[in-house]
Amino acid sequence: MPRMKAAVFVERGRIVLESRPVPDVGPLDALIRISTTTICGTDVHIQRGEYPVRKGLIVGHEPVGIIEKLGSQVAGYKEGQRVIAGAITPCGHSYACLCGQHSQDGGTARHGFKPAGGWRFGNTIDGCQAEFVLVPDAMANLAPVPAPLTDEQVLMCPDIMSTGFAGAENGGVRVGDTVAVFALGPIGLCAAMGARLMGATTVIGVDTVPERMTMARQLGVDQVVDYRQADPVGSIRELTGGRGVDVAIEALGQQQTFENALRVLRPGGTLSSLGVYSTDLRIPLDAFAAGLGDNKIVTSLCPGGKERMRRLMAVVASGRADPGALVTHRFRLDQIEQAYELFGHQRDGVLKVAITP
Repeated sequence: MPRMKAAVFVERGRIVLESRPVPDVGPLDALIRISTTTICGTDVHIQRGEYPVRKGLIVGHEPVGIIEKLGSQVAGYKEGQRVIAGAITPCGHSYACLCGQHSQDGGTARHGFKPAGGWRFGNTIDGCQAEFVLVPDAMANLAPVPAPLTDEQVLMCPDIMSTGFAGAENGGVRVGDTVAVFALGPIGLCAAMGARLMGATTVIGVDTVPERMTMARQLGVDQVVDYRQADPVGSIRELTGGRGVDVAIEALGQQQTFENALRVLRPGGTLSSLGVYSTDLRIPLDAFAAGLGDNKIVTSLCPGGKERMRRLMAVVASGRADPGALVTHRFRLDQIEQAYELFGHQRDGVLKVAITP
């Protein structure tokens, strides 16, 4: 039986490179030879034991690669074709999918909904930090990569770009809006790019890491507030003449950033949350205007499916967004443990890493 190298969660604190069998291909599947993948903050939560997955799972959910083998019932693709698949891999036919909620795909369950059920790679099935990955429901999830685009240009499409853009989309950003983005990691930076594309004329970022703040300015963020040097709520209120922002995007997943995002909203504004929270959230009475401020709080999980991937790659191909600029470090798959050490400790100004075979 052919074998492959793969990054495997073995126990809390340990993701290691192991030899695993190359997956068998079912009728609706596609086997992808990985050419480039990356590490997500969620993978670090898995490594630390903060997000539970089964021991022995291959991790990772952001694949770029070449179709190695197609299932007998997969049509419309060919072996040797260059593709990506989203971090969210919906089946395409559940009740959730058919009402547009691909991330909450409940598959064949009677009611067809499951919270975060569309996230399968590196969560409920083997993932992408390997030489090969098996893509389920291939016809719903494989998106051909346009020839001019490089792996690194499309590497953010499966998750980070899709998630960040969803923060702006679900926040309802409109032409002429002022938007605040709390935390300028890769997701926050993509949220800022998405807000710009949707017509925001002022984007304010909040962070304290110099490399992130520099990248934010390069990507078109108008003002950057260093929260260690100034109160972000007061600073944003001052920058908006006391009005507040139309949309605040929370991209960290902590009580303080959530609360600050709520406090900078104008009446009737929207808090768009992209954070993954590990404790209960508290909503301060004054910031919530006792429930009378006409504010909205919306949450988003990364949208997936091939049409989402096609649209995101079209944005990249148009030159209107450059998520490839977020790749700051490169490793071989054999160096995956060093890559986790660097990325997990956020050393050396790292934003995103590219992992190649």
